[in-house]
Amino acid sequence: MSALRAGIVVFPGTNRERDMAIALERATGRRPAMLWHRDAALPPGLDLVVLPGGFSYGDYLRCGAIAARSPIMRAVADHAARGGLILGVCNGFQILCEAGLLPGALLRNATLRFLAMDCLMRVERTDTPFTARYAPGAIIRAPLAHGDGNYVADEPVLDRLEGEGLVAFRYVNEAGEALPAAAPNGAARNIAGIFSENRRILGLMPHPEDLVDPLMGGTDGLALFESLAEAA
Repeated sequence: MSALRAGIVVFPGTNRERDMAIALERATGRRPAMLWHRDAALPPGLDLVVLPGGFSYGDYLRCGAIAARSPIMRAVADHAARGGLILGVCNGFQILCEAGLLPGALLRNATLRFLAMDCLMRVERTDTPFTARYAPGAIIRAPLAHGDGNYVADEPVLDRLEGEGLVAFRYVNEAGEALPAAAPNGAARNIAGIFSENRRILGLMPHPEDLVDPLMGGTDGLALFESLAEAA
């Protein structure tokens, strides 16, 4: 059993917390705690906070904007300031950006349509707590399920992310090329996920938690959760 202690934050409209719990328990042998958005504090000794996918508060205003101001997010920000691990997937990524814990924003998909499909991502670096179990440059498959996954930031921020190696995953085609057509949502520079400056926070749009068992159709996402288990 891994020493990693994880908690998953549940907001009104969250719908991927069970998928995330399955992935974490499979990798760590430990059931994560479910945390309610109105909680004012995190359980003591927590290593990892996960903001899962869904439609928090019905995606009113902007996706993640209301959730980012929930009581528990003050405790999540304190966890980040202490160097704690944070993973935000899909709506969780949107919440992290709205809370200012990651730069940029997620806008409507370039097609203006909800995307429910598989995509391919390239692992951009493997010296992080989230990606250590992947091979450098690995191409992995993950499902998409979002209407607002078009990552945008101004050019200086994009240049900084590139220059500091903070792009975690990038949409690619089957040949591993990050061509514009490989980003189904139109994300700037094909960015599928980014790290914080200390690489202790990861936000990404695709759902690695939905590919952690052969019965799910593949295990491409399992290495992310195994990396977190080892990091602890």
